[in-house]
Amino acid sequence: MPVLQTANASRKPTDFDSIRIQLASPETIRAWSQGEVTKPETINYRSFKPERDGLFCERIFGPVKDWNCHCGKYKGIRYRGVVCDRCGVEVTQVKVRRERLGHIELAVQVSHIWYFKSLPSRIGALLDISMRNLERILYYESYVVIDPRGAPVEKLGLLTEEELFEIQEEGGDPEVEMGAPAVKRLLEEIDIEELSAELRTLVRMESSIQRKQEALKRLKVVEAFRQSENRPEWMILDNIPVIPPDLRPLVPLEGGRFATSDLNDLYRRVINRNNRLKKLINIKAPEVILRNEKR
Repeated sequence: MPVLQTANASRKPTDFDSIRIQLASPETIRAWSQGEVTKPETINYRSFKPERDGLFCERIFGPVKDWNCHCGKYKGIRYRGVVCDRCGVEVTQVKVRRERLGHIELAVQVSHIWYFKSLPSRIGALLDISMRNLERILYYESYVVIDPRGAPVEKLGLLTEEELFEIQEEGGDPEVEMGAPAVKRLLEEIDIEELSAELRTLVRMESSIQRKQEALKRLKVVEAFRQSENRPEWMILDNIPVIPPDLRPLVPLEGGRFATSDLNDLYRRVINRNNRLKKLINIKAPEVILRNEKR
C-alpha cells in the first residue's frame, strides 16, 4: 500500500494522477497508525462515549466533538492542537476521524489470505511449495525444515511430530518451525534478484514443457516483486491496520439499539482472539493449546 498522508486543506481529494496498491511493511503500518487498539469495545452504552483504547477511541482517532477533548478539560478552538494531559485526546476537528488509522499488534504472525489462498498462491510460488503443504505449515499441522544440519531430510521438507521425534532419536537435530513465523523466515531468506536469474536460466534450459510452464508461473510472481520493490515477507502480517471509525460507523436506532458495520465485528473477533492468545502465552499454556489458538 502507498504511504498515507493526512488531509491537507490546500489540496483537493481529486489532486492525483494515479492510484497504486502495494504491500505495506509492518513499519509502514505502524507509521500510519495513531495508536494501538487493544480493546474490542466500541462505545460505553451508558454515556455513549467511545471506550479508551477501543475501536472508536478518541485518543487514537480524534474527538467526537469539534475542539473538545474527551474529559471536557479543553473546549474551544483556542486550544487547537493541544493534547489533553488527562485523557490524551488532541483538541481538533471531528473530520480527522475519517482519516486517522489505528493498528492491532498481533501476538503471533499470520499469513495474508490473498497471498496464501488465491491461485496461484504467491507464497507457494516463491517458496516452490504446494498449497496443501503450505496449508499444513500455516495451520500448525507439520513442521517445515529450515536447516537440515546434517539430518537425512531436505530443506523445505515437511515433518510430522512423530517423524521429527524419530530423527531426533537417531541423533539428528534439524532446525524446524511451523506456522506463519516459519514461512516468514523462509521468505526473508529469498534473494529476489538471484531467484529471478535462476528461473530465467531454468526456462531457457528446461526441455519439459510442464516444468517450463511451472517455472514461468513462478517467474511471473518473482518479477512482480522485483519490479515493485516489495519484500516477500510482508505477505506475513505482524500487525493489522484499523481503518478510521467514521468509515465503519455505529448508527443509533430507535429503542436504544445500534446498527454497526460488519467490519467492527470482524475487528472485535481479531482483538478478542489476540488478547486470549497473549494471556495463554503469558501463563505458559501447553503448546497444543497455543497451536490450536493460533490456527
